[in-house]
Amino acid sequence: MTLPGAGHFPQQVGIDAYGNSGFRFAEMSHRGSLLCLPTGMLGWAVTTPAEITLDSLTPLIAAADDIDVLMIGLGHDITGLSPDVRAALRAHGIIVEAITTGSAVRTYNVLLAEHRAVAAALIAVDRVR
Repeated sequence: MTLPGAGHFPQQVGIDAYGNSGFRFAEMSHRGSLLCLPTGMLGWAVTTPAEITLDSLTPLIAAADDIDVLMIGLGHDITGLSPDVRAALRAHGIIVEAITTGSAVRTYNVLLAEHRAVAAALIAVDRVR
């Protein structure tokens, strides 16, 4: 089963697996990048760190009041995140950790299990490293 409708699952859940250019969660699979928000799981059109902009993070910013920590999965390599994006998220009270997608998935799952106010913006990767 894949994400229903326009790429939205109506609740926030842990990630069971990642790789093969997508993610598995809630007994479903999603091909492509993913936003994990308090309001649910959304398909995300971003494929590279350079595409992470305030526009691409609009759904996340809309949910900012319910988020303390944002895990950004940058794919396989850690690159710089735009200072404008960091500043805008900080202005909304969101702590940002930009790391590899695998590390972001693992940390997101731990924080979610601890009932922390966490979100994730995860760039899909082709294989697990």
